Amino acid sequence: MNPEAATISVSVQPPDAPIQASPRRAITVFLCANCARPARAATSAGFPRPQVPDFGWPFPVRQVLVSCTGRLQPEHVLKAFDAGSEAVCMVACQEDDCHYVEGSKRCARRASFLRSILDEIGLGGQRLLLFHLPGTAAEDMALGSGRAVEAISAAAVEAQLAAIRDQAVEALRALPPNPLNRIRMAETDGKTHQEVEVGNDDN
Repeated sequence: MNPEAATISVSVQPPDAPIQASPRRAITVFLCANCARPARAATSAGFPRPQVPDFGWPFPVRQVLVSCTGRLQPEHVLKAFDAGSEAVCMVACQEDDCHYVEGSKRCARRASFLRSILDEIGLGGQRLLLFHLPGTAAEDMALGSGRAVEAISAAAVEAQLAAIRDQAVEALRALPPNPLNRIRMAETDGKTHQEVEVGNDDN
């Protein structure tokens, strides 16, 4: 991945999670590291490890935590589809509470652009989903300046996470299989022989 869209961590839901949809039909989730978390002030020791929201996915997903979804490039999303994902979710901060000011808005513009590309190449723009969760830019700034910060309601965040999960699962169920996977399977099935390199060795 491009260093500008630096991956902080990757987490995959445990395989023993209850299966409600085929795990073969993978979803890739690009998630901003600064959304849906408690406020925190920057220190000289650096930022603590990010807290990953628990969506409660009913099947394994590829979950990629990024510093800002505004730094995602088209090739990151297209690579996810090429790797076999049936759908890709971009989960950004609310546009008015982004640490990078324009990051969430840039993500929305790229999502619109990418949907047009997906339609043009035959994958379908409906495979790319964009969601927003509460940001923390204003809260972090307030905490850093010594002002009191109202804690994010855990129940409200859980409800938003559940709504995103349910919409993504429903969208996945309505999608036809990724045609790239069918092409890959056809190419694999077509390889009925093994190539062996043979050289002439006079010695």
